[in-house]
Amino acid sequence: MPSSVTRVSARAASSRPPSQSFTDRFSNFSRAVAGAVGSPWAFFIAVLTVVLWAALGPWTNYSDDWQLVINTGTTIVTFFIVFLIQNTQNRETRVIQLKLDELIRAVTPARTELINMENMSEAELQALKMQFEEVQAEAARSLEKIAASRKSPSQNT
Repeated sequence: MPSSVTRVSARAASSRPPSQSFTDRFSNFSRAVAGAVGSPWAFFIAVLTVVLWAALGPWTNYSDDWQLVINTGTTIVTFFIVFLIQNTQNRETRVIQLKLDELIRAVTPARTELINMENMSEAELQALKMQFEEVQAEAARSLEKIAASRKSPSQNT
């Protein structure tokens, strides 16, 4: 039976790209847009647009239409960008969660029941947080002991 690496390699080697679902295409588009709108060039274009709009104010006598252009334009752009960035953030959160789940699964002493932590109640999460705070406090005490034991005799006086 071929391994998953072999299957992926065979698919990558085929001359025809695999068909993508609408969701995959939208996800790819969202990542591209999120990357583009987060770039310095996007910021520069936004600033340039506002400067140009402001410069046209005197020419249009600061009319209602002049104000409507910037208000409508920014509202429409913001409306669409929110959905695109949210899609990208949801995907990235899912990917990070899966990576963490894999790490928890792979580490032998880890509690694998924590893989399903996102479905815990608030009370369960609070109890878990308190457990980890106790572990953190114990680790801090251990580090203090180690640091104290490393001090030279001249520093103790």
